[in-house]
Amino acid sequence: MYIRYLILCIPFFTAFFLKGELKPYKISGYAQGTDYAITYYATDSIVTQKGIDSLLRVIDESMSLYKKESLISKFNKSDSGIEVDPLMLAVLKRSFEINRDTRGIFDITVAPLVQAWGFGPKQQKGTPDSAAIRQILGCVGMQRLRLKQNFLAKEQACIQIDLNGIAQGYSVDLIAQYLEQMGAKCYLAELGGEIRISGRKPNGSLMKIGIEGPDENGIPGIRHIAGLEHGAITTSGNYRKFHQNGSKKITHLINPKTGYPLDNEMISVTVYAKDAITADGYDNALMAMPLKEALAFVAKRKDLEAYFVYHQKDGSVADTLTLGFKKLLTDSTKPTNTL
Repeated sequence: MYIRYLILCIPFFTAFFLKGELKPYKISGYAQGTDYAITYYATDSIVTQKGIDSLLRVIDESMSLYKKESLISKFNKSDSGIEVDPLMLAVLKRSFEINRDTRGIFDITVAPLVQAWGFGPKQQKGTPDSAAIRQILGCVGMQRLRLKQNFLAKEQACIQIDLNGIAQGYSVDLIAQYLEQMGAKCYLAELGGEIRISGRKPNGSLMKIGIEGPDENGIPGIRHIAGLEHGAITTSGNYRKFHQNGSKKITHLINPKTGYPLDNEMISVTVYAKDAITADGYDNALMAMPLKEALAFVAKRKDLEAYFVYHQKDGSVADTLTLGFKKLLTDSTKPTNTL
């Protein structure tokens, strides 16, 4: 009986020791003009910073506006278009989908407007007048682009694209894909505040992240804590990146329909989706909508959840969220409203 018991237990003990103990490994660095931080759980160090940095360099060579020889820079300088690589192709396809879904609110051809308002790769002095805006708008609109297989064509030479509103989310997805290819199944990957999570910690607890937003004085802080097992969370806001023109704050988020920076009640939007490219693509679009419209938009899309920080009519700061996003929160603080 004892021998039989021992034989039955051998596979269990062998599997236990072969599996080993999962330990946290951390990688951090600087890329795409911001910081990145990765935590993954494994029995050994299976992912290196060199590998992550190499991946991010390849992405930059494709879609960085700050690299003169990048693929996107070549497109912007071209007269009629260029062939794109698989990375940019994936981002372009998702961009066209989100552009259609948001009826043009998300638009990657805002590059000339972003530059004119002083947020592009070139130094810019002053602000554009109404005549300059009208002229630039003649070069804006994704209906002026055509994607045929891997060739991105444009109707006019003045059309330029800016993928910053979605490419960073895609970068996080590629980091997640790389981690999984290397054997890491449980991880948290963050790049510039865009986050992708897979799995639970070895003790069974959820990965937790802070949901940021400004207080009444505009000072950023953690407003809530969310716990995730899978998915992505990204945030778009106007309280960090802006210019001051007298008493007026000029945000880096530009409305492609009017040509002017956003000026509505929104302060920040945090979006949850199954992948970071989706969350990142929609967070800017939701920032451009009135609050009620944004809440209704998310409610009609089962794969999206969102958390909003906004100004009330009296100027005070409030927050609200969808019911699905509320279920992600692990803290006891309750936002003002839920959808």
